[in-house]
Amino acid sequence: MDNLSYMSAVDMVKNFRSKALSPVEVLKHFMDRIEKRNPSLNAIIYTDYDKAMEKAKAVEADIMAGKPVGLFAGVPTAAKDFIPGLPGWPGSFGGISVLAGTPDTHYTTYTKSLTDQDAVFLGKTNSPALAFRGTCDNRLYGPTSTPFKVGYNSGGSSGGSCSAVADGLMPIAEGSDGGGSIRIPAAWCGIYGFKPSLGTVSNSPRPNAYGTSHPYCFNGAQTRTVADTALAMQAMAGYDPFDPFSRDWGERDFMAALNRSIKGKKIAYTPDFGIFPVEPEIKEMIGKAVKKFEEAGAIVEEVKFDIKRSQFELAEAWCRLISISGGLEMMEDFKAAGIDLMKDHPDSLNPELMYWINDAYQRHYVDYYADEVIRTEIWDMMQTTFLDYDFIVSPVTACFPTKNDDAGRNTLGPKEILGEKVEPLIGYCLTYFCNFTGHPAASVPAGISKDGFPVGMQIIGRRDGFGDLDVLAASAEFERIQPWFHTYEITANRAL
Repeated sequence: MDNLSYMSAVDMVKNFRSKALSPVEVLKHFMDRIEKRNPSLNAIIYTDYDKAMEKAKAVEADIMAGKPVGLFAGVPTAAKDFIPGLPGWPGSFGGISVLAGTPDTHYTTYTKSLTDQDAVFLGKTNSPALAFRGTCDNRLYGPTSTPFKVGYNSGGSSGGSCSAVADGLMPIAEGSDGGGSIRIPAAWCGIYGFKPSLGTVSNSPRPNAYGTSHPYCFNGAQTRTVADTALAMQAMAGYDPFDPFSRDWGERDFMAALNRSIKGKKIAYTPDFGIFPVEPEIKEMIGKAVKKFEEAGAIVEEVKFDIKRSQFELAEAWCRLISISGGLEMMEDFKAAGIDLMKDHPDSLNPELMYWINDAYQRHYVDYYADEVIRTEIWDMMQTTFLDYDFIVSPVTACFPTKNDDAGRNTLGPKEILGEKVEPLIGYCLTYFCNFTGHPAASVPAGISKDGFPVGMQIIGRRDGFGDLDVLAASAEFERIQPWFHTYEITANRAL
């Protein structure tokens, strides 16, 4: 396995600063790698090599001149093609053809933070339309594959970013998470994905600063190592007076958290939250993986959850809520700009997205209130568990990656698992509870299945105090006990 392609961002920066590596030559390496390997994955849908090279040359010149440089100086990365992320670059809001080429007007927290820290943005990664599903596919660009098993979906919505990172096309890329969109594709692509807690990383859209709070949506990074995510958090986290949910916790050292002990910490393990039908092999793999924490001195106990509603009912509640904040709201913004997607361009949207946005237009406040009651029930369940435990650990998804719908460009999750009906956009994911509540959570690679699919283990932390640091500490401990770096030999040696 070629060391440069799978080098971590942390090590890459060290090599740049010591002048052992050239940012310009490294960028050329990744440009060449993308051209050779991306066509079989469809992870990256836009590149701007000229701008990237300009940045790499500037960073290299600063390093050679002994000038100070940022945390990610010279590191290649990419933005997610969902919300505008790099002013002037073209976007499509997740492969919506009529919107393709719309100039980005502002940064995201990820793109601004890493730009300020001298990262080199070389392009954009694939995403579903309006990021409204746990798979990665759209009418314009088509589906993205996991590099562990080409032809099977990368997971979504940050699937392009995760696929690119897993395949060694870059060490880090942007993710965003409104129902699991950082964690789901991290699980299906065998990388690390961390969703911060509410208020840790600024996420305050305009004109509605509360627009990403029903459910809570988060910006973050997709990486192969926990340390790279911690470094990204070091760049991204901080108080924003214009974010109504932002918390001022003072200085937090995310890198130092990687060396914290979890000895004596109590872990509540659940294979299914008592309601999700989970594939037996996934249950078995996560059950074995969570026991590894006992080697670090943690206490692992299986906990029974008593959730009164079905997983299908809860998944539909998520669909209703996200279709208001992430669907209806954006449709109204497009209308104000003179584009009525629902009326004039229905072919650019998949039928599931159309269904839920139409549903949102017909809902009343009493329906919205009822869904907020559901969120409250999940909040109470989580908080009750955290009265006695420091972490909740579960599978990330209930199933393995689904086969890509190359012809229809409408890849969905399963409609049924183990004979039980599930909602195909998000119902196979055990992730959206943390978007109802705002708890920090991560997807950690737990191993490779008998059929060659990566499996992700979800670590959920407390929302109070420094739960983000705790989740990073637990993730780093697991990475030491059961390293996953060797699994990238599979992606490195895949057929092109």
